[in-house]
Amino acid sequence: MTTEKTLSLRDRQVDQATSRLSLAYLFVAFSAFGIAALAGMLQAMVRGGLITLPGGINYYQILTAHGVLLGLVFTTFFIIGFLFSGMARTTGGSLPVAARSLGWSGWSLMVAGTLMGTVTILQNDASVLYTFYAPMKASPLFYIGMALVVVGSWVAGWGIFAAYRRWRRDHQGSTSPLFAFMAVATMLLWQIATLGVAIEVLFQLIPWSLGWVPEVNVLLSRTLFWYFGHPLVYFWLMPAYISWYINIPKIIGGRIFSDSLARLSFVLLILFSIPVGFHHQLMEPGISAGWKLVHVILTLTVVIPSLMTAFSLFAVFETTGRAKGGRGLFGWFGKLPWKDVRFFAPMVGMLMFIPAGTGGIINASNQLNAVVHNTIWVTGHFHLTVGTSVALTFFGIAYWLIPALTGRRLTSTVNRLGILQTVFWTVGMLLMSGAMHYLGLQGAPRRTDYTTYFDHSTALGWMPYQQLMGIGGLFLFLASVLLIGILIYLGFFAPKGFTEYPIGENGDTAEVTPRILERWPLWIGLSAFLIAVAYGYPIYELIQHAPPGSPPIRTW
Repeated sequence: MTTEKTLSLRDRQVDQATSRLSLAYLFVAFSAFGIAALAGMLQAMVRGGLITLPGGINYYQILTAHGVLLGLVFTTFFIIGFLFSGMARTTGGSLPVAARSLGWSGWSLMVAGTLMGTVTILQNDASVLYTFYAPMKASPLFYIGMALVVVGSWVAGWGIFAAYRRWRRDHQGSTSPLFAFMAVATMLLWQIATLGVAIEVLFQLIPWSLGWVPEVNVLLSRTLFWYFGHPLVYFWLMPAYISWYINIPKIIGGRIFSDSLARLSFVLLILFSIPVGFHHQLMEPGISAGWKLVHVILTLTVVIPSLMTAFSLFAVFETTGRAKGGRGLFGWFGKLPWKDVRFFAPMVGMLMFIPAGTGGIINASNQLNAVVHNTIWVTGHFHLTVGTSVALTFFGIAYWLIPALTGRRLTSTVNRLGILQTVFWTVGMLLMSGAMHYLGLQGAPRRTDYTTYFDHSTALGWMPYQQLMGIGGLFLFLASVLLIGILIYLGFFAPKGFTEYPIGENGDTAEVTPRILERWPLWIGLSAFLIAVAYGYPIYELIQHAPPGSPPIRTW
């Protein structure tokens, strides 16, 4: 009886070919994560004055390595690996050959681009920070490498679309699985959002870095980057939302609150998260206040799908907790499986998203942004979003995804170690990000090496908090080492056995999902319209009345 049940469950898991594809992406993701974690720890401790870098290593070199490898390489490889596995899991257990071929082609391009970019960073020939901001110029190989990463991710996204299209063709008239819908929405947002940075890199930065053109339009370059820069945050968040909406209900023994609400929230993220880039440029000259206002309004509308997500998730938590015997106003809270790292790590990430989201509203407000602009407050904010909410959710996914793909078990000992790793990471991030937020309010700048500004009294007052940042960075590095060790064990040494790939189910009283939510031409058209309204005329003005161009500058 047990054997039959186990075999029937196995039949619903991911096939070997797709597992190898997903694991290849995860391997690169966590390899990049390990290097980025080391760079981040060194960076935090140097900024705090706790250590001095050895000769031949530049502070901005490790800052660039940390930002690029963690913010772009780790996240993009992890997301694609996760989405391929979930797409297979929910559409029959396997991907069509065309989807896998596109997946491997994308992986190859992305690996080649990552190696090119990493080599130039290690050679100290690309210390231009995470944002590739002109007029600072990197080696052309760095920009070409990053372009390959983006193009490779497009190709992988086409693999997701191919698998979705095959399912729709074979199940005409049926609503697609929720995971498949969300995977398509995530990669669709990515394909649209990366157009900006692709244009910047291909038509501005590469020719400029090669010396083919003497100057670059800096304001246009930054505008194209931030067209991509803010939706990048939602590219990180949407896979975390997928886990929260779909995997977590199954893990805690509950049901999905509303399939329709979940799909609508992802449609709204596509519509509202792209035409918002000017809120990152509120202090930039050359862009009118009116257009900045339009982007601020659209930025604040992105709060709506996030609030929908929070409502849906806590509805699942409360109904599940009460079904398990929770009484009183908050008795259900104690009935959640806090000792299960698959729930604990993402749940901590969800809770940390509350202050992270609040900080985002501050950054998007013109008057408040004037106070924190270009201070280390901004760094603290995105460490709460991607470094805590997203990262902890990805860790929680990895704890069950890797053994599910390798046919191994998440043992109770490893589960406890995972909870310890989550605690270490959370403590480190609270110390580091908390210090960053406070220092930002005191006016401490971001993107600076250790300095006392000639022993100025104000800068000397920052030192204890910068040291606290360094201590937080050390906690984060210890958590990273523990994570990598756990994942190596789960992938190669854990006992063989069955680990479920958790996919939540709709409740018994769930309403029928409106078919309009899967009319992708409609949503793509609306997204294009909003982008054209928000960016069309301002970009025309930036080209027609271009400010003086800038030659390349190397500051290191």
